[in-house]
Amino acid sequence: MRVLVSGASGFVGSAICRRLRARGDTVERLVRGAADGVLWDPTTGRFDPAAAEGADAVVHLAGESVFSGRLNEKRKAAIRDSRVTGTRLLAEGLARLERPPRVIACASATGFYGEGGDAEQNEASPVGRGFLAEVCRDWESACAPAAERGIRVANLRIGLVLSTEGGALGKMLPVFRLGLGGRVGDGRQWMSWITLGDLVRVVEWVLFDDALAGAVNAVAPHPVRNDEFTHALARVLRRPAVLPVPAIVLRLALGEMADELLLRGTRAVPKRLCERGFRFEHAQIEPALRALLED
Repeated sequence: MRVLVSGASGFVGSAICRRLRARGDTVERLVRGAADGVLWDPTTGRFDPAAAEGADAVVHLAGESVFSGRLNEKRKAAIRDSRVTGTRLLAEGLARLERPPRVIACASATGFYGEGGDAEQNEASPVGRGFLAEVCRDWESACAPAAERGIRVANLRIGLVLSTEGGALGKMLPVFRLGLGGRVGDGRQWMSWITLGDLVRVVEWVLFDDALAGAVNAVAPHPVRNDEFTHALARVLRRPAVLPVPAIVLRLALGEMADELLLRGTRAVPKRLCERGFRFEHAQIEPALRALLED
């Protein structure tokens, strides 16, 4: 296949590109400078549809990091615009093609569900409350022009991606290896997670399974509470985990983002993937962490 990928330089995008190239697919990046890919620049509203003509699939991952700083109005606008405006630009451009791609796998997040308490959240669950839930809702809605054109759109509601190559786990490891890790807040909040390897396989599966359109929870089948995750990581590293991070400290450091990302949880489950027969290589948290950290 010929696959266009946005966010190709990130740790998730890089892994997906490697997987597709290993299959023999041609991968082209959606980039702000057209010299080394297909021009797509959400900040200026530019997209080169001629260069995208005839692509078989699109994997859309690009978006401003939600982990880089306090959540003020400027950061909110950057997070929202990079996802909603960028996705709408791409969807509208692809919809105008004479030969559009047959499928778009577009990133979203389990933040769609907001704070769900102990209830399991599957793809039929309603949108939650809060800034990130609203962003995810509008992010997914921005794909509408492509879906109306007949392109199959799968909105991947991705959980915490576990990898030693980057992301949240990469930031946690130095602290936990020093024996200074611990639960966040009261540790009761749910964490919906997936290993990077399984996420790459999910993206590949979605590109070929014509029955998967709309929301798809890209998470492992067994979410865990934060304190369970913390103790599993400590056991794998053979270190103590006795220094909790109080909620008040996180709120002082991160403001509203502390609640949005760390102190509220979502118990999302991959109902649609399981119904379609997808098999996770890493379904339980401690074996997953051992596979990542002991290989």
